[in-house]
Amino acid sequence: MPSLESLSLFFIATLALNLTPGPDMLYVASRSAAQGTAAGLMSTLGIGAGCVVHMLAAAFGLSALLMMSSVAFGVLKWLGALYLVWLGVQLVRGAWREQKPTELEPARLSRVFLQGMLVNVFNPKVALFFLAFLPQFVPAGSPNFVLQILCLGLLFNLGGCLVNAVVSVVAGRVGHRVGSNPTWRRWQQTASGGLIVAMGVGLAVSSRR
Repeated sequence: MPSLESLSLFFIATLALNLTPGPDMLYVASRSAAQGTAAGLMSTLGIGAGCVVHMLAAAFGLSALLMMSSVAFGVLKWLGALYLVWLGVQLVRGAWREQKPTELEPARLSRVFLQGMLVNVFNPKVALFFLAFLPQFVPAGSPNFVLQILCLGLLFNLGGCLVNAVVSVVAGRVGHRVGSNPTWRRWQQTASGGLIVAMGVGLAVSSRR
């Protein structure tokens, strides 16, 4: 098992990383502001589920394929970028339909969960992060390497979900107040959709480093 010193460093690094704004946090904030706290919390759970996929991939060595294969990395990167752009465009289109924004039918929470999960799964940088970050805190040659990676990954994922849950509540309350004004609501949805599109573009132009 990792030493007490390694665990202490792990928790400090986990706290710092989870509090640093990144694509997942921005996506949760955008979804919460556009559709409410419940949608933000469901996005948080979806992103957490996506992290579990990456965590399993890191534990069993699948993420190494992305690090070694530029083709695999590129395919996953473009899938993620296109998916984010599509989500953002859909949100902007919904805000500018003929019907009032306050009357727009919100996406079902099950769909929001799936979208959050796919946003995370299709981000190859998350896979590479888990592959590079978690093994640093597990002793080399440990007989329980996979189990320790999974345990550390779950702790990291739990911290990220808690932080994103707070972001969901805050962004959802702000969005609710703004949403009482139809004009502000429309521009709020447009801004949220634009941010998600920008995230997709940012992912598209990113590299493995």
